[in-house]
Amino acid sequence: MTHIASAPSGSVSRALTLHFPDNTLLSLLLGDHDRHLVRIEQGLGVKVNCRGNRMAISGDPTRVEAAQAALNGLYRRLERGEAISASDVDAAVRMSELDDPRLPLADLPAIRTKRGAVGPRSPGQATYMDLLGSHEMVFGIGPAGTGKTYLAVAQAVAMLTAGSVDRIVLSRPAVEAGERLGFLPGDMKEKVDPYLRPLYDALHDMMPGEQVIRRMGTGEIEVAPLAFMRGRTLKHAFVILDEAQNTTPVQMKMFLTRMGEGTRMVVAGDLSQVDLPVGARSGLRDALDTLEGLPGIGVCRFDKRDVVRHPLVARIVDAYDQRAAAEKETARRSDAGGRGGRRGGEAEAT
Repeated sequence: MTHIASAPSGSVSRALTLHFPDNTLLSLLLGDHDRHLVRIEQGLGVKVNCRGNRMAISGDPTRVEAAQAALNGLYRRLERGEAISASDVDAAVRMSELDDPRLPLADLPAIRTKRGAVGPRSPGQATYMDLLGSHEMVFGIGPAGTGKTYLAVAQAVAMLTAGSVDRIVLSRPAVEAGERLGFLPGDMKEKVDPYLRPLYDALHDMMPGEQVIRRMGTGEIEVAPLAFMRGRTLKHAFVILDEAQNTTPVQMKMFLTRMGEGTRMVVAGDLSQVDLPVGARSGLRDALDTLEGLPGIGVCRFDKRDVVRHPLVARIVDAYDQRAAAEKETARRSDAGGRGGRRGGEAEAT
């Protein structure tokens, strides 16, 4: 694709024209009834008109550049023979707004598994993937739908199939606020399976189902409830702790110190969804306060902009965040008013 012309960059509104030489690829870029184009217009607040193989973009200069980056990245994917979907378009919109020389999205590195390449769909995911590839211990913190567990499983599967680790160990607090596994029916696997279902789902996305079953049978993929990991040393393994916000500080310290030679660890959790008893400190928060900044430990904090599920999920997360912030501000003002009243009373008594 080539850049044709643009209005002066100093103007309030900018116009830019792109040329896409392959009409077949251009039709795929537009989507059925121009659906992809509409998503880009709505996502970035620009106006896009397509005539022949030329595409004119107008709007705020920064947004026009973001739209150009998104369209160029998606077109490059089509040139490589890759299909693009609505979710790919949404990902391109999110990534195009990232001020990062690694753009466009199509040029970012991906985690390669037997089921294909898994690439970042948000700026936070790009940072997270970098950490997963370069650090022995990574904390992924953020709301639901940001891909923190999914990408960790993808990295684990990629390293297992490449022979970089000998096995994958999946762990999760089996029962919120206590792990009282004995009260659940069935054997150990039946007790724990419902709580590890998201990890199983991610595994089946990364490799054929028969491989998952076979590798679980040989011990290459292991489900290890957090309550039963004490006393072990995990060597040459990729270990994932999911829902880590529901661990206690003692449990978290126990888990982190299982790390042995050649092992990678990923700790994923959402500090806004702690299910521990009121007043109990989350082991995830305690670990971050204690360990963040140590060499070899990477921390990635996702936010609502990194939510890659249905767009409504991002709005739900934002609404809850706004309510929590408002409640905190109300509590702060109430506390400040109470202190002021007490000071006034003390002065009057004097």
